[in-house]
Amino acid sequence: MKIGLFFGSFNPIHMGHLIIANLMAETTDLKKVWFVVSPQNPFKPSKGLLHEFDRYDMVRAAIFNNFNLEVSDIEFHLPKPSYTIHTLVHLHEKFPDKEFKIIMGEDNLASFTRWKNYERILEDYGLYVYRRPNVQLSELHSHPNVTFVEAPLLDISATFIRNCIRNKQSVRYLVPDVVEEMIRAKGFYQD
Repeated sequence: MKIGLFFGSFNPIHMGHLIIANLMAETTDLKKVWFVVSPQNPFKPSKGLLHEFDRYDMVRAAIFNNFNLEVSDIEFHLPKPSYTIHTLVHLHEKFPDKEFKIIMGEDNLASFTRWKNYERILEDYGLYVYRRPNVQLSELHSHPNVTFVEAPLLDISATFIRNCIRNKQSVRYLVPDVVEEMIRAKGFYQD
């Protein structure tokens, strides 16, 4: 069974994430998409990052009624910072009957060669890439283990959403209603 792994901080999860994940599950040979909530991205600062359990709970709430989507806390139990190759090896050992693929935006493909053991990820797992606006072609565009998936060009940013919340502006239609309710009820991103 092919599983797409959609890694991210999901700080917060938004409609762009959900549209891409659902599209991957519905239009490709992936049977399910797992949102892998990352405690700390080694390429991003942790300032403004909600606690991993709060972000996990928001993802779980956002996908609760979609059988094709799941949320994983696997990286909470691995050494930090989280390196994708370590997570993949761990998942492969834990679920030898599953074939894992990485889901990523085309913007991340451009910097993929900076990832730890990126060659092994490409060869042993492979990438499902969705297009992103204003991205230069990567040397990996023609790699046989890079599959491009037709998807709407979405440019929704969690940073934009957090700024809206701080400025007391609406985030309606940017995040699922249940996520907006959780953010308001718990006072997330209010600093």
